[in-house]
Amino acid sequence: MRLLFIRHGDPDYAVDGLTETGRREAELLAARIAPMDISEYFVSTMGRALETARPTLERAGRTAVECDWLREFAIRVHRPDKAGELSYVPWDWLPQDWLKDPVLLDREHWYEHPVFAEMDLKSAYDDVIGEFERLLARRGYVRDGLCYRVERAGSETLAFFCHFGVTCVLMSRLMNVSPMVLWHGLSMAPSSVTTIYTEERRPGIASFRAASVGDTAHLYICGQTPSFAARFCEVYGNGDRMD
Repeated sequence: MRLLFIRHGDPDYAVDGLTETGRREAELLAARIAPMDISEYFVSTMGRALETARPTLERAGRTAVECDWLREFAIRVHRPDKAGELSYVPWDWLPQDWLKDPVLLDREHWYEHPVFAEMDLKSAYDDVIGEFERLLARRGYVRDGLCYRVERAGSETLAFFCHFGVTCVLMSRLMNVSPMVLWHGLSMAPSSVTTIYTEERRPGIASFRAASVGDTAHLYICGQTPSFAARFCEVYGNGDRMD
């Protein structure tokens, strides 16, 4: 099985849509994805994901299953360095704050940190993971401990048009790590493609491995520079994304 997690194009968050650049990215993405042999398409119900998926679906003559659970994992929490203020997403912490507490690195206990426990992120996480696991199970891959039991092996490709945060949530389950590690350790530019395959090295047992994360080859080959809406400044003061 192959899973493609596709982040939406350059966003206009104010209207939950795409910028002009984002629409261009979506068109270039369509040229890459539409010719692929995709078994099923799934898309977040948020506007920026729907708008990103549209050119691909139109070019391929396909439809996508709209999923609320693929919406951005945007539960607001009280960021430690800004007393009383709610963040826009749960992972918007400074590294020097979240790395103080080893529990946030723990795949089994990260949600017990007081900042997350206050907003019950565990319930929201379990809701997303539950939907994802049911989808995989219907296709023959059933969670069994930390691996997957293969009840019906398959090489189909599933494409998910969604968001950075929820992609990291899903990957954290597949790879058995805290989502904080992925939220802070990975960068996925707008319209980028993350490709994950199953590995079945023994009969009936599968794990998942990422072949590429945040790939924007479809932009580079057309001379389009990837949008910066994915990370913070490389050097303090260099740019306007410092906090």
